[in-house]
Amino acid sequence: MADVRLNIASREYIVTCQDGEEDRLKSLGRLVDEMAREAGGSAGGLNESRQLLFASLLLADKLHDSQTLLNKPDAPSALNDNSAEIEQAAVTIEKMAERLEALANRLEN
Repeated sequence: MADVRLNIASREYIVTCQDGEEDRLKSLGRLVDEMAREAGGSAGGLNESRQLLFASLLLADKLHDSQTLLNKPDAPSALNDNSAEIEQAAVTIEKMAERLEALANRLEN
């Protein structure tokens, strides 16, 4: 197991992952940070837990759009060829969103 430092919404988190998954987790962390900054910028004045909640919702929206595109019968074959990888990425994003929502709930209480 490896520990990875993530900086999300100007806050540092240490997250444990499987060996070899560090780069992927860092990449996901950057995506979550980008969404958190987007949520904070567009909604303005959000506390940290609300900012992470909105970031989770933005990610869930992108995931939903991707899944809808994949499920279209006329989806490009290249998308279908990579569907297992895309589905795994979707699962990982969903898990990250769930973790962020749990963290946001803990911060609110």
